Amino acid sequence: QDAFVAFHVNKLLVNKYLKPLQIGELAPDQPSLEPTKNKMLVEDFRELRDSVEKMGLMKPNKLFFFLHLAHILLLDIAAWLILFYFGTSLVPYVVSLLALTISQVQASWLQHDLGHLSVFRKTKWNHLLHQFVMCHLIGASAKWWTLLHSRHHAKPNCFKKDPDIDMHPFLFTLGKKFSVELGIKKKKYMPYNHQHKYFFITLPPLLFPTYFHCHTFYIAYTKRYWGDLAWMLTFYIRFFFTYGSLLEMKSVLAYYFIFRMLESSWFVWVSQMNHIPMDIYYDKNLDWVSTQVQATCNVEQSLFNDWFTGHLNFQIEHHLFPTMPRHNYWKVAPLVKSLCAKHGIKYECKPLLTAFADIVHSLKNSGELWLDAYLHK
Repeated sequence: QDAFVAFHVNKLLVNKYLKPLQIGELAPDQPSLEPTKNKMLVEDFRELRDSVEKMGLMKPNKLFFFLHLAHILLLDIAAWLILFYFGTSLVPYVVSLLALTISQVQASWLQHDLGHLSVFRKTKWNHLLHQFVMCHLIGASAKWWTLLHSRHHAKPNCFKKDPDIDMHPFLFTLGKKFSVELGIKKKKYMPYNHQHKYFFITLPPLLFPTYFHCHTFYIAYTKRYWGDLAWMLTFYIRFFFTYGSLLEMKSVLAYYFIFRMLESSWFVWVSQMNHIPMDIYYDKNLDWVSTQVQATCNVEQSLFNDWFTGHLNFQIEHHLFPTMPRHNYWKVAPLVKSLCAKHGIKYECKPLLTAFADIVHSLKNSGELWLDAYLHK
């Protein structure tokens, strides 16, 4: 199936392990495609994927990723050196925080590439470097991320299948249909009509320092990811040893919490701009292309946007070809756009600031729909 092809680099190896699980095949007279799926779209997309592979767009550029890792490490080192050479007064303290925040966010984009097996052709090298970047440089579990993110890619914006929208309905009400349903059922976990306001002080600054911080350790421990836990501890040992030699414990803890808040804000605005404004509902069992495009949107391309978002401004291409190296998204984008135009599928692309504003607008609209339904007798 398209999802299987999209997620696996070495398909022959995976087929080998799946073969003992095969329980049978469809009879020749049975349809191989469900009626909810667009047969012509599926066939055209598979032709497009074959063309993309022949064009070499699935092959990574090692220099691109080496330079990306180099600038992450340089910023990481610079953050400490700034405090070491210039002291711990306010200005060096703030500049150091910014340097480390940039390093951490860019490391998040790199671990995302490694988790999608798009940096090396050999899976094991992706996994090894993924552990180093995610666990040692960031301090989170690589396997925890893979567990959650794979589910997100399989069914984006599908309630109870995409963990990225688990904040509905306990913190926010997402999507027009869900908001109306909650209102009709008279459910109120939060004052949703104000969610576009409290969004600013909840999810962006607090996702990493609170929920993710605890959840990554919880999953790593309960699922016995001992290797990840050992790597994660090396991050905290390194951080508190190096910064503890320059700052008092209170200042170190404040430094840690502040850069986590800054990192979280950057990450949330970028990661949510592609999904929250889009259709959110139960799984409709659509074909691969329709499922991905209806739940995602793009942001205009520029050198800054590419760097700032880790190429997640090409979210549609990323969801259709999750193992494609991100430096090739711009090459496949015109082909994807043509495919969508041919089949009457909306290919949405917007400016960066508009994408940020749409997060707030969609939350406001959802909150208003909930309130109208909630007050309706």
